[in-house]
Amino acid sequence: MQSTKFSKSFLSSWSVLLSFSILAGISQMLWLNFAPLISYLTSHYSVTESDINWLLIVFPLIYILLSIHSGKVIDRIGYRFSILVGGIFMSVFSCVRLIDSSFSFLLIGQIGIAIGQPYILNAISSLVVDLFPKNKQATATGIGTVGMFIGMAIALAGTPFLVDVYGFQTTLAIMAILTIFATLIFYFIGHPNSIVKLATSNTARFSTTFKLLKNKQLILLNIISFLGLGVFNGLTSWLEQIVKPYGITSEQAGIVGGSLIIGGIIGSVIIPLFSDKVGKRKPFLLFTIIGSLLLIYPLCTTGNFVLLLIIGSVLGFIFLPAFALLLSTTEELVGEEVSGEATGLLLMSGNLGAVIVIGAMQFIKGERSTWNHSVFFILVLLLIGCFLTFQFKEKTIQVDDKQ
Repeated sequence: MQSTKFSKSFLSSWSVLLSFSILAGISQMLWLNFAPLISYLTSHYSVTESDINWLLIVFPLIYILLSIHSGKVIDRIGYRFSILVGGIFMSVFSCVRLIDSSFSFLLIGQIGIAIGQPYILNAISSLVVDLFPKNKQATATGIGTVGMFIGMAIALAGTPFLVDVYGFQTTLAIMAILTIFATLIFYFIGHPNSIVKLATSNTARFSTTFKLLKNKQLILLNIISFLGLGVFNGLTSWLEQIVKPYGITSEQAGIVGGSLIIGGIIGSVIIPLFSDKVGKRKPFLLFTIIGSLLLIYPLCTTGNFVLLLIIGSVLGFIFLPAFALLLSTTEELVGEEVSGEATGLLLMSGNLGAVIVIGAMQFIKGERSTWNHSVFFILVLLLIGCFLTFQFKEKTIQVDDKQ
């Protein structure tokens, strides 16, 4: 009887995580679905490439603005409420994108979707710690982040295919239906969480943020997040231009980018699983950073397409699991009650890093014929991240019996 009860509880936890992972993946899909359609959109709406770039840039900018607030909502009302708020925003504004009279409605739709994103993604740590024992939390976090990477892959590879087959408006309609469906699935599957810190006075709410900002180890993790997510976004954003001087076409660069994400999907399951079994995060974080340091330069300077595919896959396998490990490390450092706000700070730092590093790489490249100086720049950022990870003092993971 007890075994049956455990099985049902175990399956319920994984089903909630899966429903979250799908919704998180859709948030990434809605963010990046216009990235491969820039030429089409400039012609369709008679706007410039700079105008189209706002469809992508609004996401990290709004994430920075709302990340802390979403974390407070998660900690004080609950992750289920926060995720549903994000899902509703995405559902409503993905429908706004269907209004085809002007580019403004497309941008308004993206802004609304971007508002919903932090209320979903920042909930992952609270959801995982509420549903899984300590010795499975990094694995569960890794699986939760896999949905995000799959969403990216679908956006970059699937959107042009759907537009070719069904047309632009029908593609947007399909994405809106998927968003509504995923939100409804989480509504019915995602039960209220047991760990909720009830809302207190404004003074108490602000004092929580100040306490987190005084935590030197948390600040260290936030800087590592700034550097790591900055490097990842800078690399993926400019990969096509970086490898172009070495004879790699746009189509080949897109496939290499896809191989990086596929490798990351596999790595985000396997590496956190080993981390859980060992009961350590820091050694695996160091592995992801050092491995990436060795692989990024060959990726950016190799003209052999087959070799690029191999390097891209291995780099993704090693580098992308760092995201799940950082999330788990953050929760273990600060505890369950403020994990939502701490996660919000971590992802706010990461998105700020993305905005700054992407711009810095373009500035450093300047009028040069290659991006080598920009590649050296992100390698220096990773070296700093490696040094800071060595300085981090990891908490001992206490294995509990919660199922």
